[in-house]
Amino acid sequence: MKHTVHIVNGPNLNLLGQREPDKYGHTSFEAYFESLRAAFPEVQLSYFQSNVEGELIDHLHAIGFEGGGIALNAGGYTHTSVALRDAVASIEAPVVEVHITNVHAREAFRHVSLLSPVCQGVICGLGLEGYAAAVRALVSS
Repeated sequence: MKHTVHIVNGPNLNLLGQREPDKYGHTSFEAYFESLRAAFPEVQLSYFQSNVEGELIDHLHAIGFEGGGIALNAGGYTHTSVALRDAVASIEAPVVEVHITNVHAREAFRHVSLLSPVCQGVICGLGLEGYAAAVRALVSS
C-alpha cells in the first residue's frame, strides 16, 4: 500500500527559482517536485499551491480527512493567519510545517508561527530538501 503525502505551498512560492534566489535558490518547485517523486517512488505525492488564503483552507479541508499526511509551507500566512491555523487544527491528517529558509535567522516577525502549535513538527532552513525531510517524517509516522 502506497503512503500519500500532500504538499501544500502558500503565497509567493509559485515564484521559486525566480524570487530572491540568494534565499530560495534557482530551482522552481515544479522541477524540484519531479525529483521528489523520483526519490520517493513508493509514496503517492500531490502538489497544490495558491496565493489565496481561502483556497489553501478549502484545499486542507478537502484533503485533511482522506488519509495521508500534509507538508505545509504556508509562506507569510504562517505568521498571520489564524484561519489557516484553525484549518490545520480541524483536520485529521498529520501536518508538518516546512520553511525553505531558517525563519529564526530572519526578521523578527517571522520568528512566531501560528501553525507550529497544531503541527506534528517543523522543518526550516534546509532549503527545498526540507520537503524531503517532511515526506520521510510523514511516511514513518
